[in-house]
Amino acid sequence: MSTSMGVTALDHSVQETNVWLKAIDEQLALESRHHAYNALRAVLHALRDRLPPEVAAKLGAQLPIMVRGIYYEGWHMATTPTKERHLDEFVAHVGRELPPRFPIDPLAAARGIYEVLWERLDPGEFEKLMAHFPAQLRNLQG
Repeated sequence: MSTSMGVTALDHSVQETNVWLKAIDEQLALESRHHAYNALRAVLHALRDRLPPEVAAKLGAQLPIMVRGIYYEGWHMATTPTKERHLDEFVAHVGRELPPRFPIDPLAAARGIYEVLWERLDPGEFEKLMAHFPAQLRNLQG
């Protein structure tokens, strides 16, 4: 019986991840779910790397299981948090995480992902998360 529950949980996580990717695809007017995945991954990694490890873990705990896997992929906790204080530094970090010739600029990707996070996460928790960023990095959502 537990095997069935485990598969159901994974199926639900796949569905939930697809809902997130569809929301990102629509928010950013991208041409594919693959681009939505790349944008989500790039911005989540830039956010994660800018946060103190204990705050990064709190954000990770709020994400759907599969999105959480994307978030933690390749994380080296000892090298965080980065010291990006200005918008251009953060956007450059997002840009380094995006594949070459990505169809939208990194700032637009970051703004779109912030919007989706704002919609999908608990607003109070998202506000606490944003309090750990300098004002320039806090106010990306339109």
